[in-house]
Amino acid sequence: MAEHTSSSITIEAAPADVMGVIADFARYPDWTGEVKQAEVLATDDRGRAEQVRLVLDAGAIKDDHTLAYTWTGDNEVSWTLVKSQMLRALDGSYLLRSVAGGHTEVTYRLTVDVKIPMLGMIKRKAEKVIIDRALDGLKKRVESGSGA
Repeated sequence: MAEHTSSSITIEAAPADVMGVIADFARYPDWTGEVKQAEVLATDDRGRAEQVRLVLDAGAIKDDHTLAYTWTGDNEVSWTLVKSQMLRALDGSYLLRSVAGGHTEVTYRLTVDVKIPMLGMIKRKAEKVIIDRALDGLKKRVESGSGA
């Protein structure tokens, strides 16, 4: 099994509010930084995204890829790579847990494998940067009240 990177953050909002922002792919360009375009290609019977095309521009790394999403209850979503120009794998998840005071602990796990050779420690560092930026952006977006 591939190594993964994970990190958690506490957001001052209920899990449903946090998941609402996570599930609103059309607004990703507003708060994620690296995502320049997001297009939902398929949805499940509850209207949740099953496949999403994302166009990324993270400076040196530019990619156009499609992810398949799996929703587990109302507090977890995971994804796997369907196709990409630069990536061999992109597997991740958000797990939400209600904590005291109406807050939510969000744990983000990520495994990235690129098609170009890269040292494992550099991959882990890149994963950590992606996770930290995503969690910080999510926290700001949810707590600002600009959510879904």
